[in-house]
Amino acid sequence: MEFEPEARPRRLRTDGVRPLVRETTVTPNDLIAPVFVDATTDERIPIESMPGHERVPVEEAVDRVEEIADTGVSAVMVFGIPKSKDAVGSRAYAEDGVVQRAMGAISAETDVYLIGDVCLCEYTDHGHCGIVESSAATDPTLTVKNDETLELLAKTAVSQADAGADMVAPSSMTDGMVGAIRAALDDEGYANVPIMSYAAKYESSFYGPFRDAADGAPAFGDRRHYQMDPANAREAIREVELDVEQGADVLMVKPALPYLDIVSAVRRSFDQPVAAYNVSGEYAMIHAASEKGWLDLEETAYESLLSIKRAGADLILTYFAEDLADRL
Repeated sequence: MEFEPEARPRRLRTDGVRPLVRETTVTPNDLIAPVFVDATTDERIPIESMPGHERVPVEEAVDRVEEIADTGVSAVMVFGIPKSKDAVGSRAYAEDGVVQRAMGAISAETDVYLIGDVCLCEYTDHGHCGIVESSAATDPTLTVKNDETLELLAKTAVSQADAGADMVAPSSMTDGMVGAIRAALDDEGYANVPIMSYAAKYESSFYGPFRDAADGAPAFGDRRHYQMDPANAREAIREVELDVEQGADVLMVKPALPYLDIVSAVRRSFDQPVAAYNVSGEYAMIHAASEKGWLDLEETAYESLLSIKRAGADLILTYFAEDLADRL
């Protein structure tokens, strides 16, 4: 007996109708491109673990951003590598800091939407995201001093707004960071500068290439006492809710691909725009598989961004931004 299916979903998969019924799309307007500005060099330095990306000197920050803008990506996030570091990360909030100098030029000479990463790990000589106990190097149970760090994060955010940042993005997972930064920005006349909080940031193994790129690896210990346990999902909702209560405008989940369940849960639970950080390790592993001939680079990168968007992200911070902008 011949069986004929009653439902035929394949009717909507032909080339003519397929784009018309597509549920999810990714465009260059969904993407934010990271930029690494290095105060220690006068030439571009390739980042070996992140093929296609470079540290650029401050004098070339505008050129680098214009290269990104030419692809159709209109938003960038600036990360800095300072000339010197100290225990309190003072170059993170210095008026003549590497990020502040780069932002001043980018803001004056381009029309991109300019976002500043607000953290101290790239600027502290110990590589942690705030002030640590004096004996932390010999006692792994010690961690960042939470409340003492808040003032420095607030100063960093204000200094970036002074330099021309359109948005600031605190990434340290310090309790109360959004509230402290919001209060400081408002006090300094920056009530209209939004905050994109790294609201659910996990202590992940996928950050390795970024730490090479930004020279921000911890000199001792790890970040498990302030970044989230990868095993926890419900905790993410509590973390995000606290940031919403303190005034976060955009909610970031980091990393993206291993945490699509978190992206989806945040999207369902909150009305604010949701961002996801397609981190350096996710980028590097796709590149490595492509170099082995195991995966098609562009197709796999596109599918990964599509999955992040489908999970509920409105914005994606990704190292693939330039590579895929033309296709998108």
